[in-house]
Amino acid sequence: MTMTWTGSRKSFDVPCTVEIEQTSETLHAHVILDGDIDIKPGDQVRVHDAPTGVEFGQRLVVRRTATVVRGGWLDRLRARIEGYLELTELYEVSFSDGRAS
Repeated sequence: MTMTWTGSRKSFDVPCTVEIEQTSETLHAHVILDGDIDIKPGDQVRVHDAPTGVEFGQRLVVRRTATVVRGGWLDRLRARIEGYLELTELYEVSFSDGRAS
């Protein structure tokens, strides 16, 4: 793990596993960072040379390197506020049939 400072934000490189699957049962992409790394709101993770997709019916698992940039207190606050505002949009969803009584 290589650790550097970018301005006031700490960043480091870490090996990771990228898994992409596109089948009739599932469509997903996961990145699993090696080690016990706690990603918090406001942090950024950039996977270098990551594959972007697979053909239908295929599953791809590759090893890559990711750069984690730790967010500062302002980044964390902004991420929490944005998350809260996104959550409140869900409150406006209605499950009624739309008919007036």
